Amino acid sequence: MASSHVASRLLRAASWCIAAAVAAATASAIGQDNRALEQVQKYRQMLEEGNPAELSQARGEDLWATPRGPKRATLQRCDLGLGPGQLVGAYAQLPRYFADTGRVQDVESRLVTCMITLQGLSYEQAIKDWYKPDSDLEALVTYVSAKSRGTKIDVPAAHPAEAEMYAVGEALFFRRSGPLDFSCATCHSHAHRRIRLQPAPDFLTSADARSSMTQWPAYRASQGEVWTVERRLIDCIRQMRWPEPRYQSDALIALEVFLQKQASGGVMEAPSIKP
Repeated sequence: MASSHVASRLLRAASWCIAAAVAAATASAIGQDNRALEQVQKYRQMLEEGNPAELSQARGEDLWATPRGPKRATLQRCDLGLGPGQLVGAYAQLPRYFADTGRVQDVESRLVTCMITLQGLSYEQAIKDWYKPDSDLEALVTYVSAKSRGTKIDVPAAHPAEAEMYAVGEALFFRRSGPLDFSCATCHSHAHRRIRLQPAPDFLTSADARSSMTQWPAYRASQGEVWTVERRLIDCIRQMRWPEPRYQSDALIALEVFLQKQASGGVMEAPSIKP
């Protein structure tokens, strides 16, 4: 009996030691994570004093006003939803339905439409190198988004085509698929989640949705370049090990409609800086 009692005491003591060690290790890991996050935030604040996205924005402004393509025309008559050449607040109201194309379009697909119709470029020419640093489309999107700084996101999704895209985007957000059985909601429907050092916003919460969507496009410090919303979505989908969607596909635009609708009322801050 005595030896059994001693063994029990030793077992309890060992369990306590293990629990204490785990707690200490966890606390240490949390402390290290918090310190790393603080350093990332300091780095971000330093960059915000001279956001590198401003270079892309300036290039986009030049591209907007420069005659190009077979028609030697500018994009100054491009209609992004508020009338030809009207840019203030336009980004904040996209994606939306356009009668001339019969499609719901985001800023990237709409700019391509303008490059084709106004400047005479082919689709392939308009999207050339869209995924490369400082591409024409990246610069144009950055410029257009900057014209909406201070305006509120307003994507009512009232047109039947917009409402349909919202429903598709919502379904895609929750759809589990791929070898990892992941969905967008796996990471983005819970509070206080993080992927490595990057906070994963909860898009089912208006505050989180606004804090994220109001900042795209953004200069990504980890990549050293500006990313548009479509590029960010494609990268998320790639990391979930889903088949990579086609650039400017209806699936991507549907997700944008859902996310922008979730962020309605948020005040645009783009182009911003992201880790």
